[in-house]
Order: sequence, then C-alpha cells, then structure tokens
Amino acid sequence: MDFLTIIQVLDSTIRLSTPLLLACLAGLFSERAGVFDIGLEGKMLAAAFFSAAVAALTGSVWLGLLAGIAASLALAGLHGLASITFRGNQLISGVAINFLAAGMTVLIAQDWFAQGGRTPSLMGGARFEPITLPFADALAGVPVLGPVYSELLSGHSVLVYVAFAAVPLTWWVLFRTRFGLRLRAVGENPAAVDTAGVSVVGLRYAAVAICGVLCGIAGAYLATALQAGFVKDMTAGRGFIALAALIFAKWRPWHAMYACLLFGFLQAVALRYQNIDIGGVVIPVQAMDALPYILTVVILAGFVGKAIPPRAGGEPYVKER
Repeated sequence: MDFLTIIQVLDSTIRLSTPLLLACLAGLFSERAGVFDIGLEGKMLAAAFFSAAVAALTGSVWLGLLAGIAASLALAGLHGLASITFRGNQLISGVAINFLAAGMTVLIAQDWFAQGGRTPSLMGGARFEPITLPFADALAGVPVLGPVYSELLSGHSVLVYVAFAAVPLTWWVLFRTRFGLRLRAVGENPAAVDTAGVSVVGLRYAAVAICGVLCGIAGAYLATALQAGFVKDMTAGRGFIALAALIFAKWRPWHAMYACLLFGFLQAVALRYQNIDIGGVVIPVQAMDALPYILTVVILAGFVGKAIPPRAGGEPYVKER
C-alpha cells in the first residue's frame, strides 16, 4: 500500500466517521444525564430525510440543515416526554422512535416526491460543498506534509469540521463548566442534585435537546454532504454503531472520537478493499462490509472490558415528597 492510498483511506475514514462521531456525542450528553437513548438511529434518519427534502424543495442546504435539526429535536422532545415527564421505559421509547422514523420517512418521501421513498438528487446550493483550507493547493507538492494537509485535512464539508470541533467543546462543557458538572451529577445521583435546588427534569431535557441537535446535524450530513439525497434506511445502523462506540469509549468525549475513527476506518477499508484474495482464498465483499457490525457485537458482548454506565442511567427520577 503506497502513501497516497493510505491518505485516501484515511480521508474516507474521516468522512465516514463524522456521522458516527456526532451521534456518539449526542448519546454522550443524553446518557451522562441518565437518559438512555437507543433512538439515535431514528433521529438521524428523520433528520436525513427532512434535510434532503427541504434542501431539494428550496435549493438551500442551510434551510435543509435547520429542517433536519428541527425534525430530530421533535423526536428528542417525544423521547423526553415519554421517558422524563411520564417516566416511561427509556429503551422502549427509543425503539418506538426508530420504528416511527423508519416508516414515516418513506411514507412522506413517497407522498412528496413519488420516487419510491427517495428524494431527488441534490445539486449545487442544495448540498454542502468541500472547503479548501488556506494554502492547501500551494502546499500540495510538499513531500508527506503536503498531501496530509491538502488531501487529508482539506477538502471536507463544513459539518466535518463542526463534528471534530465538537469533541473538545463537549469535553470543556462536561468537565469545565457548572452546567456539565450538574449534568453529570444528574446521571449519577439525581436526588443530590434535586436537594441542591437544581431541576433534574430541566437538566435532563437540556441533555435530550443537545442530543437532538447533534443527531440532526449527523442526519443532515448523511443526506446533504456524504451523499446527495435521501434513500430508505440510509443510516444503515449507524445509530447503533455510535452507541457501541460510546460504550467502547466509556462515555468520554476524546475516547469517543477515537472509537468512531476506528469504526470509520473499518468502513473505509470495507469500501476500498472488496473480494480480497489472501493465499488463494477470496474474502467476499459481504464479509468486509460486516466488519463494523462485527466489532459492534464484540464491544457490546463485553470483550473490550467492563464499561460502567452512569449509575442513574435508565431510571426515571421520582421526587421525594
């Protein structure tokens, strides 16, 4: 494998890990506050559809992004209402959101566009275009550092840079602000937070809202940057992979980024190397495509060490009278 091929694989890794990273950070905020959310998949899917649909109808990718975030926030509010206000089972609520999004997106897409559950292909201002960083073209000929800067770091859409900038921002919010301290305390001991006069319900809704925004950006990236439109079930399990990465990272932002890059790398390898011949044995493309999902099962089975979630995670808080 030559140096240029390595750069290309790593470039694909960054692109493919971006929606995973955004969804993983979304789950991080929610679960740190004690609200388990397996509905990441559904919120990403709804955001992907509405962002692509609005972008196709208006020709503005920014309006599409806002529509995707709004759709994700609506489902996040539904999840919060069911699991926080009405103290329902958080896992069942998340599953319901996934089913709702899977059916709703195809139904509305067929009604609006009549293209078999797809949206029209996005072009021009309806898509996020790659951004060329300063001096990328001038430095392209410099050995090693030139291709790294011009090919690997430059040439991504704005949402890629937003996703990776969100990692240090998430770390700072959670571990260096009063809001983050309270958020983490709600996930560990909500009664103590309530005793201090801080609203447990308010903090959990805030975490769920942040989760909705990040999932909205992730879904919009899928439909308006990584691809050029919406297709049925286009998230392809990315929400569940993000949950596995979150568990792998033990609910820590920087580790979450590394975990998502690992999953993105496996997807990039699967896309580039198909039907590999090793010693006369051909590895089928389906086996390569299954690599990220196999790693998900391995992580969730506990083979990477014990991951201890927030102690109050999954439990509705009942205020003592």
